[in-house]
Parts: sequence; structure tokens; C-alpha cells
Amino acid sequence: MDVEQVGLRPWGDGDFWLLERLNSPEMTEHLGGPESEAQLVARHRRYVELGRGCMYRVESAGSGETVGSIGFWEREWREESVWETGWGVLPEFQGRGLAALAARAVVEVARADGRHRYLHAFPSVGHHASNSVCRKAGFTLLGEVEFEYPKGHWAASHDWRVDLAG
Repeated sequence: MDVEQVGLRPWGDGDFWLLERLNSPEMTEHLGGPESEAQLVARHRRYVELGRGCMYRVESAGSGETVGSIGFWEREWREESVWETGWGVLPEFQGRGLAALAARAVVEVARADGRHRYLHAFPSVGHHASNSVCRKAGFTLLGEVEFEYPKGHWAASHDWRVDLAG
């Protein structure tokens, strides 16, 4: 059986279409719902201009097709600077393990950066697919937390962490 691989391409000006595709009600169900056009434009600018960390377009290494996005960025968590990660895989590519492959790749990029010891992911407790991605990508579940995303929207989330030093 062939094992599918992914490639990470730094987010560019031409990737706005991917944000639009990832902004459907189904794709944002666990993220507070779709964003407005203005919010998407602002998000795209943040992705392009991210100072610490990087957003990526995820491609299938075999076909070169764009399958989703992933990235990591700096945040303060429990009085410590850490990396946070998040991802989305387009519906037609879900269920093939691509998000876990992309998450493993992002772990290696964050590890090579050397700036922070930990990379965290905070999927909502009810988002079984993203929690499964964390497990498959080698994250350790630290427990349930109240997490704010988007701003003003608190949800029960799992705090998953990878120790980048180990």
C-alpha cells in the first residue's frame, strides 16, 4: 500500500482562495462559525506577515494538489511563551491521514526553529477528528481547559502538547 505524503508551502499572497474554502459552516463548526469577508482578509494578511512562526498551504506530495492549511504561531500560555498550531483539511481530502502528516511536519519545523520548548494544540473537546490528529501526530494530552477562540468565545478544549526538546 502506498503511503501518502504531504509538503508544506509557506503561505503566500495567492492563497486567499484556500481561506475562503476553509471558511464553510462545516469547516468552522468547532471554531465559532464562518468569518466575514473582512475577517478573512485580515486573517490572510496575518498569515502572510506572520513574524514568529509560519502558516503553510499543505500539498499532497504525490499530486501537488492543495489539501489544506497548517501553521504555528507564538502565544502566551500559562505564563510561558509557546508555539500554538492549528490546521484544516478540505472536505474532499479528509479521512486520509493528511492532517496528522502535516502536524508531524510542523512539529519538525517548530523543533528546528529552536525558539520555544513546547508546541500546543487546543481542539475543542467535541472535535473528535482534530483530537485524533493530535494523538496520531505524537502530541500528549495534558487535560481539558477553557480556551478562548475566537475572541470572546470560550469553549471546553483539550490541551495537547509536544515537547520540542525531546
